[in-house]
Amino acid sequence: MGTEYNFRKVLNGDLPLLATWRAAPHVRVWWDSDEPDSPAELTDSRVARFIVSLGDRPFAYMQDYTVHGWDGHHFFELPLGSRGIDQFIGLPDMVGKGHGPAFIAQRVADLFAAGAPVVATDPHPDNTRAIAAYEKAGFRAFGPSKDTPWGRILPMRADRS
Repeated sequence: MGTEYNFRKVLNGDLPLLATWRAAPHVRVWWDSDEPDSPAELTDSRVARFIVSLGDRPFAYMQDYTVHGWDGHHFFELPLGSRGIDQFIGLPDMVGKGHGPAFIAQRVADLFAAGAPVVATDPHPDNTRAIAAYEKAGFRAFGPSKDTPWGRILPMRADRS
């Protein structure tokens, strides 16, 4: 798209906005977590959380995390320094316009520039829209669908080239 997205850290004052976005039917069907929903969760150093904006319009949430931050995490076997990502577009009128793959690719490029050897993600295997967005952003599946403590996933990864 050639569009530049802005990523700013989530602040305590953003929690009501995130709750509103998570309550939207197009988000709730796939994002079954209420996290983050407290100021304490925003202090977890394993996770970097962002509000994504196009110009001055916030429209999405994105987080990246160390895959080695939880014992038994399904991406624990990835190389040290690897990051996991999750996100959703909160505004329905921004869905289906190419923003997802574009802002994901922009953030993944930043993670690679910061030294991450691999960036992984774990959409639900039935979430074909998310899987297509990840594929457009350079991800590929690297194993079968499986059940995890965080739900059913299709493991996907992008490697720094």
